[in-house]
Amino acid sequence: MILAAGYGKRMLPLTEKLPKPLLHVKGKALIEHHLDNLAAAGFKEVVINHGHLGHMIEDTLGDGHKFGLSISYSPEGPVPLETGGGMTKALPLLGESPFLIVNADIFCDYDFTRIPTLDIDVDAHLVLVNTPDYKTCGDFSLRDGNVLEDESPTLTYSGIAIYHPRILNGAKVERFSIIPRLRKAIESGRVRGTFHRGHWSDVGTPERLLQLQ
Repeated sequence: MILAAGYGKRMLPLTEKLPKPLLHVKGKALIEHHLDNLAAAGFKEVVINHGHLGHMIEDTLGDGHKFGLSISYSPEGPVPLETGGGMTKALPLLGESPFLIVNADIFCDYDFTRIPTLDIDVDAHLVLVNTPDYKTCGDFSLRDGNVLEDESPTLTYSGIAIYHPRILNGAKVERFSIIPRLRKAIESGRVRGTFHRGHWSDVGTPERLLQLQ
């Protein structure tokens, strides 16, 4: 599932008439880089949620045939449901097995063939990266493959993860973040992690997009 429903307010005025996932880097849209990499790694089915100007995403990507993929869409309307709500709404399309999540607004060289299989007692597996200079602190720490929250987190969540659907047990289709449920799973020792050493950028502002270009 590619999360593409954010409004992209920090990217204004670029996102006034174009959804953030369709901003171009190296000759094609951010989201198209993800689709090409997923297809190259052997993925066949992709779910994309969208909100602001979402029809433009559907018009651009279509059914996924040109990428060698089958794309389904989970429209959310003008008010994004955030990560938890968006995933919950898309569950009927995602099925009952663990699924990969990719944020549309990142640019990276992560090899999706390296995505691990979740152990039976694991609720999530996060791909972590070094904390960029513009952040004052990281999100998590990684020790012996386990994701931890401590006083001095050194790593940042990349926007790539695997989730087991049970992390959303009892959730309703409403606006909420997955973070509280993720933190609960971390406290229970049910979240693993991988450190990505390659290139990664969070394309969150026009300045970062220009740097990336």
